[in-house]
Amino acid sequence: MNTTIYKERKIVSRLLAVLLSALLMVPLLSSCGGGSRNASTPPPVDDSMGRTVSDRNAKNQPEAKKGLGTGQKVALLAGAAGLYYLYNQHKNASQEGAQGKYYLSKNGRVYYRDAEKRAHWVTPPKEGIRVPESEAQKYQQFQGYNGSSSGRDLTGITSSAAPTL
Repeated sequence: MNTTIYKERKIVSRLLAVLLSALLMVPLLSSCGGGSRNASTPPPVDDSMGRTVSDRNAKNQPEAKKGLGTGQKVALLAGAAGLYYLYNQHKNASQEGAQGKYYLSKNGRVYYRDAEKRAHWVTPPKEGIRVPESEAQKYQQFQGYNGSSSGRDLTGITSSAAPTL
């Protein structure tokens, strides 16, 4: 009778050891072939080096009227104000890419996704964006409004908490 109990324990111990060994191998084996998960969302691209939004959005920017008289007053939006302006211009677009939908990240940056779902950071042009003064007043609390270095940045503003403009 003692021999039977000992043999049963020995078998159970071996089965348990094999089962635990197999469970320890699962993470190792699953990490070897999981490349497709990472390939679906490539890392973000920072287009701010050498490329600005000015060449992509030239047709969307209103032109100031030149000369004297009843010319339209224009404000310059740069920095956070310009970035937030660009985000609001593109947030409801239906297409992808530079002329498509823009997203606001948690870290206060704006990006769009290309056809491969890769994120591209948006950088407003250094010279600023010329916007009619009536429309630009919505952005006066942000850095870069008419050359102002003081004001709010986009950190902490998410698409759900963003003020409706």
